[in-house]
Amino acid sequence: MSLLSEAFEEFVVMDKATVPDSYGGTKKAWTEGITISGAMVYNGSTTAKIAESMGAIGGYTFTVRKNILLDFHDVLKRKKDGKYFRLVNDSDDMKTPESASLNMRQYSAEEYTLA
Repeated sequence: MSLLSEAFEEFVVMDKATVPDSYGGTKKAWTEGITISGAMVYNGSTTAKIAESMGAIGGYTFTVRKNILLDFHDVLKRKKDGKYFRLVNDSDDMKTPESASLNMRQYSAEEYTLA
């Protein structure tokens, strides 16, 4: 088992759907999708805090295996505490090259509240 694998925990990819409401209209509903393994780490450096205060988003880094492809603004639920995160970059922005022995892809994420 690698050090990277030891840091992984379970996350659920949340699915957003439009469903009928009881008044003849529609509303958004969230359901739990597939479960994946990854590591969510908060960047608490001084540089990151200054960037956040100036409006930058994505105070977290989410690390997964390279074969996990997620999309911009996908929402994840951390199983251990029910906390939600939204991805703020695309899947090909940060990944190890095909020739690398390290098998990982990283996303920037922010805390999120389901609406």
